[in-house]
Amino acid sequence: MATPVNYTDDSIKSLDWKEHIRLRPGMYIGKLGDGTAYDDGIYVLLKEIIDNSIDEFVMGAGRTIDVNVSDHKVSIRDYGRGIPLGKVIDCVSKINTGGKYDSSAFQKSVGLNGVGTKATNALSASFTVQSYRDNRTKRAEFELGVLTNDVPETDTTQRNGTSITFIPDETIFRNFKYIPEFIESMIWNYVFLNAGLTINFNNQKYFSERGLFDLLTRNTDAEANRYPIIHLKGDDIELAITHGQQYGEEYYSFVNGQHTTQGGTHQQAYREAVVKTIREFYKKEYDASDIRASMVAAISVRVQEPVFESQTKTKLGSINMGPTGPSVKSFVNDFIKRELDNYLHKHPETADALIKRILQSERERKDIAGIKKLANDRAKKASLHNRKLRDCKAHLDDDKKDEETRKNTTLFITEGDSASGSITKARNVQTQAVFSLKGKPLNAFGLTKKIVYENEEFNLLQHALNIEDGLDGLRYNNIVIATDADVDGMHIRLLLMTFFLQFFPDLVKTGHVFILQTPLFRVRNKKETIYCYSDEERVLAIDKLGAKPEITRFKGLGEISPDEFENFIGKDIRLDPVILSTDIKIKNLLEYYMGKNTPDRQKHIVQNLRIEKDDAEVIANAKEIAEAKMALRAINAL
Repeated sequence: MATPVNYTDDSIKSLDWKEHIRLRPGMYIGKLGDGTAYDDGIYVLLKEIIDNSIDEFVMGAGRTIDVNVSDHKVSIRDYGRGIPLGKVIDCVSKINTGGKYDSSAFQKSVGLNGVGTKATNALSASFTVQSYRDNRTKRAEFELGVLTNDVPETDTTQRNGTSITFIPDETIFRNFKYIPEFIESMIWNYVFLNAGLTINFNNQKYFSERGLFDLLTRNTDAEANRYPIIHLKGDDIELAITHGQQYGEEYYSFVNGQHTTQGGTHQQAYREAVVKTIREFYKKEYDASDIRASMVAAISVRVQEPVFESQTKTKLGSINMGPTGPSVKSFVNDFIKRELDNYLHKHPETADALIKRILQSERERKDIAGIKKLANDRAKKASLHNRKLRDCKAHLDDDKKDEETRKNTTLFITEGDSASGSITKARNVQTQAVFSLKGKPLNAFGLTKKIVYENEEFNLLQHALNIEDGLDGLRYNNIVIATDADVDGMHIRLLLMTFFLQFFPDLVKTGHVFILQTPLFRVRNKKETIYCYSDEERVLAIDKLGAKPEITRFKGLGEISPDEFENFIGKDIRLDPVILSTDIKIKNLLEYYMGKNTPDRQKHIVQNLRIEKDDAEVIANAKEIAEAKMALRAINAL
C-alpha cells in the first residue's frame, strides 16, 4: 500500500507569469527541440514577434519588416505605430495585456490571447524591446523574463515602430541553432498572405503581388502541372489549386495568416467541397481519391475569434466563421461550389485537363487494386511474425494514433541486424521504434506506385509509417534514416530519400525526414570520454585530453555498443533535417542523381573530390580515393 503524501496549505503554490511559462513551456510553444524541425519552439518564439508586426501591416501601419537571424540571435524591426511608450514593459511582461482586446479591427487576428510576446520574453536569455513613437523612444531589457534595465524615454529621429531582439535560453533549447531554410519558408508564407508587404530577411527582400497564386507558383513545377493554377478570391477566403504529377495530396492551409500545418476544419471543408463540386460539374460520382490525387492546393480563410487545438495554432478547431457567422464547412463549400464551378465553365481547357487527370488516377488505382490487396494481406501477416518493425509502446498501447502521441514518436530506419539491434537495445521504448532494412532498397526513380506494393521492403515500410493514403495517419513525427557513415550507408540513404521523394514527397516537404548523426570517433583516457562527429572535433578532443589518448574510429553503427548508443539517440540526439529547396524540382533532382546520366554524375564527383589536410601537409589519402571510386561504382550501378 502506498504511503500517503502529506497534502497541506504549503503544497499549494502560486507562480507568476514567467515562472509558469518556464516551468511548462510546452503549453505555450509546443515542443522545444534544437531547431532541426520546422515546428520547434525557437521558431514559435520568432513567429510570435513577427505576428505582431504583421498585425500592424494589416492595420495599415508600416509596409516593411526587417528580420535578422544568426545561429542564436534574433532581431525584428517593424515600422508600424510603435507600442505606446507608457505600456512598453507591460506589453511584453504582463499576461493578457495588449491592444487587441479593445479593437474590432483585430477580430480576425491570430494572436488574441496576449501570451505570445510574453512567452518569447520568458524563454529568452536576453530580451530587449524598444518602441519609437512620435520622435520619442522607450527601451526595456530583460533576462529570463526579469526586467533588468528600465531605460527612461528619450528623443529620437527614428521612424515609428517597434524593435525586439532576443536570444533563446540555451538551458531550455539545448544546443539550438536556427536553420535559415525554415525561416525563409515562414517569411515567404507571410508575404504570400499579405500582398504588398515587404520583409527583409538577413538583407534579402521577400515580396508577393498575387498571394496564394505566387505560393503555388513557387512550390510547384509549372512544366509538371496539368493545367494553369486556378486562383479564386473572396471576402475572408482565397484559394489556389492545380494538379501535378506527384503521388498523394499536398496542402498549404492558413487561418488569419497563421500556417495551420496540421490543417483543421477549413482544410477538411475544402477537401470535401472540391470533391462535391467536381462531381456535380462533370455529373459523375468519381471516387474522392481519384479527384484529389496529385492535387496541390492552398487555402486561406479569415475567422472571427478562431479556436485552435493548441497554443501553437497549427490546427483550426473552430466550427463557425465567428460567433454569429456561418459554419466553416458551409462557408467554404458555398464559395467553392460557386467560384470553382464558374471557373471551370469559363475555362473549358482547364476543365478538360482536369478530367483527364482524374481519369488517369482512376486507371492507376484500378490497375494496382489486386496487387494492393495482396500486399496489404502480406503486410498484416508479416507484422505478426517478423521483427522488421520493433514498434514503440506509444503505438502498441491500444495502437494510439492521436496527434499528441505522434508528435513525440520517432522511427529509426536502419540497415542490417547488428545496427538495428544496437539501436533497439538503446532506444526509448515508449516513443522510439526501429525498422530494419534487408540489404539495399530498390532505386525507385521513374517507377510507378505499383512497385511499392510489389516490393516487400517498400510495402512493409509504407505500412509501418501508415502513409498509404497520405499523411493524415502518419504514425511517427520523426522518420530518421540511420545508416553507416560509409559508402554503402550513404548509398542506402540516397535510395531511401529517392523512395520518399518519388512516392511521398510531402513527407519530406513537411519536415518529417531526418538523417541521424552518429560519432565517427571516440577519444578517451582514464578520466574522460569524448565522442567526435568530425575530424575537427577529433583534433580538439586530442588537444583537450593530451597524453596520447585512445582513439577509436567507428566504421559502422553495429560497432557502437547499446550503452554508448544511448548518448546519441537520447536528449542530445543530433539530427540533420532533409530540406527540399523549392528552387530545385524533384523530377530534375532525381533524374540527375538517380537517372541514367552516369557520365554527368561521374564528372561532378571527380570535380568535387575533397583533398584532406592533415598536420598542415596536403595529402591525397589513399583510403578516401578508394572510397570515392567505390562511390562512383555504386552510383553507376543504379
